[in-house]
Amino acid sequence: MEFHHITVLLNETIQGILNNPSGIYVDCTLGGAGHARLLLSKMSAEGKLVGFDQDPKAIANAQEAFHNDPRLILVNQNFERLQEHLESLQLLPVNGIYFDLGVSSPQLDEAGRGFSYMQDAELDMRMNPENTLTAKQLVNEWSAEQLAEILWKYGEEKWSKRIAEFIVNARGQKEIATTGELVEVIKRAIPAAARREGPHPAKRTFQALRIAVNDELGVLERALDQVIACLAPGGRVGVITFHSLEDRIVKDKMNVWRGRCTCPPQFPICQCGAKPLAKVITRKPILPTSEEIEENPRSRSAKLRIAEKL
Repeated sequence: MEFHHITVLLNETIQGILNNPSGIYVDCTLGGAGHARLLLSKMSAEGKLVGFDQDPKAIANAQEAFHNDPRLILVNQNFERLQEHLESLQLLPVNGIYFDLGVSSPQLDEAGRGFSYMQDAELDMRMNPENTLTAKQLVNEWSAEQLAEILWKYGEEKWSKRIAEFIVNARGQKEIATTGELVEVIKRAIPAAARREGPHPAKRTFQALRIAVNDELGVLERALDQVIACLAPGGRVGVITFHSLEDRIVKDKMNVWRGRCTCPPQFPICQCGAKPLAKVITRKPILPTSEEIEENPRSRSAKLRIAEKL
């Protein structure tokens, strides 16, 4: 089985999380298992690593790669119910948790998954093949207003309304069934002058659709809400994000953990009862080196933030 993936911020993540070689750690986004491989190489025989991934191919890859390493426990589930799964495994509290968000290279590169605007395939974009909502359903069934909203909210696409209108007009003639057909609609919607600048014209729309199909931001928020309860005192959490929407959620959540008041500025006295639960280790996010970006251009937008439970 081939599941090639260049792991982003590999050493920085493991160095930032590992504080006890005999401890219990959680990889919430196993993917190509690059972080897991390095972490296991530094752990003792008593250590445990729980690897979550909703993609059965990632789980199968890890089973083959690690030859039933008794320290590794694989969970073919989304990390949304992190605390519940760890409780069922009787592994709470844990010493470290990390997330490598976004879509993995194998998912992008496998044309049939429908994630990429560079390869023509059926519109799908499901990270978990068992989920019911696909990008094709979303594109062909949601209203222009709903489409415009997610393109702006999740893709920060300034042409969101125009793209949504063009999608609705195009599907009125014929179902938009493939990534290639959708790309052509997007290109027609964005004026030629705008298409000549910046990234691929379909990049933001595809990001928005992928996030909506997989409820990525909602899942992230709900998982982060469980992190502190899952960590032992001194345990650390690290999160690698790839776009500003994810990073904003992580940054805001870590500010809450620091005990930063979230009351409206007009409140004379704090009403939210904020108290410090963790300290932020990374005052500024850790970024890839120029060498890493040269080797793996997909790492360009990555940011790593780390916090430690008090």
